[in-house]
Amino acid sequence: MKFSGYELMWLFFIYSFFGWVIETVAGSVKKKRFINKGFFTGPFCFIYGFAAVLMAVTLWELQDQWFFLFLGCAIQATLIEWLTGLVLERVSHHKWWDYSGKKFNFDGYICLQNSVLWGILGFTAMKFGNHIASAVYHLIPSAAAHMLMWVLAAVAVIDLTTAVAALLHIQKDIPAVRQWNHAVSRWTYALGTWLVTHVSGRLVKAYPAAGHKAQKMNIRSHFAQGCGFYKLFWIFMIGSFLGDIVETVFCRLTMGYWMSRSSLVWGPFSIVWGLAMALATALLYKDRDKSEVRLFVIGTLLGGAYEYICSVFTEVVFGKIFWDYSKFAFNLGGRVNLLYCFFWGFAAVLWIKLIYPALSWLIEKIPVRTGKIATWVMVIFMTLNIAVSMMALIRSDGRDKGIAPQNALEQIIDEHFDDERMQKIYPKAKPAVN
Repeated sequence: MKFSGYELMWLFFIYSFFGWVIETVAGSVKKKRFINKGFFTGPFCFIYGFAAVLMAVTLWELQDQWFFLFLGCAIQATLIEWLTGLVLERVSHHKWWDYSGKKFNFDGYICLQNSVLWGILGFTAMKFGNHIASAVYHLIPSAAAHMLMWVLAAVAVIDLTTAVAALLHIQKDIPAVRQWNHAVSRWTYALGTWLVTHVSGRLVKAYPAAGHKAQKMNIRSHFAQGCGFYKLFWIFMIGSFLGDIVETVFCRLTMGYWMSRSSLVWGPFSIVWGLAMALATALLYKDRDKSEVRLFVIGTLLGGAYEYICSVFTEVVFGKIFWDYSKFAFNLGGRVNLLYCFFWGFAAVLWIKLIYPALSWLIEKIPVRTGKIATWVMVIFMTLNIAVSMMALIRSDGRDKGIAPQNALEQIIDEHFDDERMQKIYPKAKPAVN
């Protein structure tokens, strides 16, 4: 079941609210007092809403494959929980929840028990919840529903601002922010007490682990220190280049001829590889001293989920299928297959244990001034490259559907990136079947 943009917004807010209800009631029952588990001022846990929308967009074609639907929901929700915990820790230097006391936990942010629970909740939402929520949405008059979505979106933006201000301890200097925070907190508090009939505080009380300082990285004076922006950007750049070279050579050896394997219209860059290496570095950097088996299992699961999401994204956004594993054994919708998932696992071990340490050392040898200038020059180039590539792919899909250019920019794109040139850049891409 596919949803429109407004329907996805509706799902986002509905599940964000129900997520807040679940977390608040569960926390209050456990603590025997009202606990507002929302990170935001209002009654929302946006992590639930984001996860629900991601599942609705990427896993809709698994509706009839119950096991893989459950597995996909569990993996995606677990990954989102992990990333959220890491980002909050990086920003605030605090841990907002800690599962270290549970068996089969990873980094204290995710654990097997919760992953199974997320799988069950996601499966239930995909099989039943989305249909019910969509039916309720269509009971609202169209104009009123659209207006409601934009009002909720505006509220969410303001709420995000107040939450970030609170996190950075700057809300006391902004009267408007302080007043908004106070007003919405009172309303949320009233709703929460009605749900659990108890009174309590929020944030730190909701997340006792937030009182424990996260271990800070040692600050060094050289370029691209630790695992920050500069390091990850150059990992992305190098990974994109090496990924394109590896795929090009692999195709030459297996198919007997050379072909472009680039993701972009300018230069030999494979974005899928670059993002994968940057994400693997960010997620597994702290676990580089852990066992190879652990890294292999994580790499296999996350690599498969990542490739599946990339396949769905490119098909939905650009109307193109860039790879098809339908002829492979143990494939899932032609988007992933078991053999290549194992490749992701081996790649994770090889990357974290051998390649990354050497590459990190080389990057840190770049002079600070030179490195920063080169980084921002390449940021601008890659941003432009990605934007032009996206427009060229969207217009290619439009031409396949017989849609004429609507403005001067689309005419320019059609002139410089016609079907012949796009075929040379993306020889394996084929139109998606609707």
